Amino acid sequence: MRVALDTNILAYAEGLGDELRCSAALQLIAQLPVASVVVPAQTLGELTRVLTGKARRSSTATREAVLGWADSFEVADSSWTAFQAALDLLVDHQLPMWDALILAVAAENRCRLLLSEDFQDGFTWRGVTVVDPFAKLRSPLLAGLLTH
Repeated sequence: MRVALDTNILAYAEGLGDELRCSAALQLIAQLPVASVVVPAQTLGELTRVLTGKARRSSTATREAVLGWADSFEVADSSWTAFQAALDLLVDHQLPMWDALILAVAAENRCRLLLSEDFQDGFTWRGVTVVDPFAKLRSPLLAGLLTH
């Protein structure tokens, strides 16, 4: 099963946020089967903004962090088809454009899960189910992925 990561998961893993979520994100990423993980390029773009803006990291440190994630997992580019689908998500489901693009790229790359706390937990679109990995009740899909 393929799984995509949203920006907030990587931001927590980079130490931005409360200690509980940061620790949980690191543990989650360590448990994911590397070959199953997809990181949309949009996620890395947003992470760059968060690290330089909110965390005030240097551009050099930010580049190293972002390239490290890109070295660790498959990066999925945004296509025109995904962008068009994101526009539909914007209109049909009132999703923010850049979140919608991450979901559309996940679907285009045959992901079954999108790990994020920015969407409605359990929202499913084109076969991709959004799972909040920090929810009190763990999704059976995520639990199944982590046990393999």
